Amino acid sequence: MSKLFPLKGIVQNYAWGGSSFIPELVSIPQEDKPYAEYWMGAHNNAPAQIGDSQLLNKMIEEDPKGTIGSYISEKFGRLPFLFKVLDVKDVLSIQVHPTKVEAEKGFARENEEGIPLTASHRNYKDDNHKPEIMVALSEFYLLHGFLPKDKLKEVLNTVPEFSDLVEVFENGGYYELYKTVMEYTPAQVNEKLRSLVDRVMPLYNEGKIEKSSPDYWTAKSVALQAEGEDLDKGIYSVYFFNIVKADVGEAVFQDAGLPHAYLEGQNMELMANSDNVLRGGLTPKHVDVPELLKHVTFDETHPDVMDGELQADGLERIYKSPAPDFELSRISLKEGDTYMHTAKTAQIIIVSEGEATITEGDDTLTLTRGEVALLLVDASYSIATSSEAVLFKATAPVE
Repeated sequence: MSKLFPLKGIVQNYAWGGSSFIPELVSIPQEDKPYAEYWMGAHNNAPAQIGDSQLLNKMIEEDPKGTIGSYISEKFGRLPFLFKVLDVKDVLSIQVHPTKVEAEKGFARENEEGIPLTASHRNYKDDNHKPEIMVALSEFYLLHGFLPKDKLKEVLNTVPEFSDLVEVFENGGYYELYKTVMEYTPAQVNEKLRSLVDRVMPLYNEGKIEKSSPDYWTAKSVALQAEGEDLDKGIYSVYFFNIVKADVGEAVFQDAGLPHAYLEGQNMELMANSDNVLRGGLTPKHVDVPELLKHVTFDETHPDVMDGELQADGLERIYKSPAPDFELSRISLKEGDTYMHTAKTAQIIIVSEGEATITEGDDTLTLTRGEVALLLVDASYSIATSSEAVLFKATAPVE
């Protein structure tokens, strides 16, 4: 039985996506619509295609031990990860992801309440947690957890519109501060933040604000709104959270409970096989404040921007995380290099630069930029290139 297959992912046209990066990467015609994500996985909402007609989720269901192997099959009952390419043109919603236990409880509760899976006010799309790791393909900006206490105090004391929140933070910490602003009515948000927005918009329009400043992302998000729309309470989070910049090849991990938002750039993203998102603003979508507050980790975050761990072969760089669901690595090859590996569970590999040839037994697959391969459990394979290539590999750790 063959263990090497070409894989075709699914494009997601969310409003915040860019126009050309993903169509150019995966060689599809570019239409007048946003291209936000390219899904390479077995999530039931958008399973990848194997060959001419097979869907990856069905392939795994029909033969879990022969596709993902006994260990992963018994531990997760499915392919545990979802692999994506993202092109973030506009600011994404502020969000947090539930733990596995809370996702199971929330999913069951909303099913019992009869809320359709497609309902706009549904919080839980499945029963899984969604830790995630990203590696930058370009200069990439994101919001990532609450600022350390001293930095947040400085923000509250120096932004005039936040002066009434200094005492709230002093007395009630991160929880009371966040709860207070998230419970503001639209009228209160408009009243409290209008002067801040009026101050930063002209500077933004004149190109006078650096991307390291929360003023920049506030202005960018407001510029996307229609004239006369209410200001978004998510603006507070832009000032309360760390603004992180990751350069090409650098990674950031985000676990359950950590509030975050992608701001701009392209990345490879690997996450648990879930679509569960609790939103906290910068979005027209449903924001369930009481539910959100149950899941946010109210503590300071010191961002860890990772370079990954270069392996002994000098070719593969693994971005380690505590998530048992996935492992992401970057493989960099030049002519004469050969990467060799035996898959302990299913692996999905995409070429992000150049061209590479994968050989597994009698099967050979040559991939150009944006093309993807699936390797099944126990595949012993090699990858080589006639010039140069950069590939990203998604898999799950097997003990």
